Amino acid sequence: MHPVLIVPGLGNSGPQHWQRLWQAELGPRARAVEQADWDRPDFADWIARLDAAIATSPEPPVLVAHSLSCALVAHWSVQQNHAIAGAMLVAPADVDSDAHTPPETRAFRPMPMATLPFHSIVIASSDDPYVDRNRAAAFATAWGSRFVDIGAAGHINTGSGFGAWPLGRLLLDELCAASAASG
Repeated sequence: MHPVLIVPGLGNSGPQHWQRLWQAELGPRARAVEQADWDRPDFADWIARLDAAIATSPEPPVLVAHSLSCALVAHWSVQQNHAIAGAMLVAPADVDSDAHTPPETRAFRPMPMATLPFHSIVIASSDDPYVDRNRAAAFATAWGSRFVDIGAAGHINTGSGFGAWPLGRLLLDELCAASAASG
């Protein structure tokens, strides 16, 4: 089973966020990419920290990104130096939209729209304040990702009522199995 790298977005994921709950549940198989400043992201530093975490993984990991970090993973994939097994991209924040994302995300523009060179799944909500559902679907199409619309689920975070999120864990397990089968 591939190792899992949890990649929180702007503001980090608190202790009751599904990302941190999964990290604890998965034990030594999972670890989080930690950033120096969660509230004022430095694009180059965030990319460097993601790259370093991937580089020190004992084998190609599966990334589990949320919100702004979906853009981070898309940018990293363009310049990737290391292999990953796949990526689960949840509630991708639309960094190109002033109406959907705060000024702190502007350094992550433009959103890369190239095919990702690894298995991926985009999971979106129909009422996410940080991305229009159709825009999230467009990301999935451009990235060559499987697209899953989970309905009205807000930003798929603790504030939207998501704790352990069993459906998400099933999708992660499917992604891990698909990644293991192909490589």
